[in-house]
Amino acid sequence: MVLRFGVLTVSDRSFRNERPDVSGPALVSYILGMSAQVTHTAIVPDESEQIQKTLISWCDSQAVDVLLTTGGTGFAPRDITPEATLSVVERLAPGIAEAMRSASLAITPHAMLSRATAGIRGKTLIINLPGSPKAAVENLQFVFPVLAHAIQLLQENPQAESGHESNLRHV
Repeated sequence: MVLRFGVLTVSDRSFRNERPDVSGPALVSYILGMSAQVTHTAIVPDESEQIQKTLISWCDSQAVDVLLTTGGTGFAPRDITPEATLSVVERLAPGIAEAMRSASLAITPHAMLSRATAGIRGKTLIINLPGSPKAAVENLQFVFPVLAHAIQLLQENPQAESGHESNLRHV
């Protein structure tokens, strides 16, 4: 199974071409290096309506299996990516955000300032990542090993059950 990713950068300054988007391309590079596909990329400002519109469009088109956002997950007043995400998801996937924060805490205490969330819309998994390129890629690395199985489950792929059985043998 080749996973199809969308990468959405949420940044006022990058949207206005005041600062280059570094996190989006860093994520794309990592994804391609993992033999996955990137079908969509875009940059939007820290505006809830634009974030929501893009998330809904990409998810409902069924063109992406995993939609990654980068940016807007901190404490700054315009950091609203988690709220925009929560307004469009149908089910939460809290374990993903918890795992990212937990693993990140081993690297930096600033990880506890992340408000990133994860959830499901239709058959697409949405994951908020930090805006820093280093932190965005690290957080994706933490959760990447479970993404194929998560998408198999969302797509009701019969092979998803075999993943459960092989995991149980190692307990």
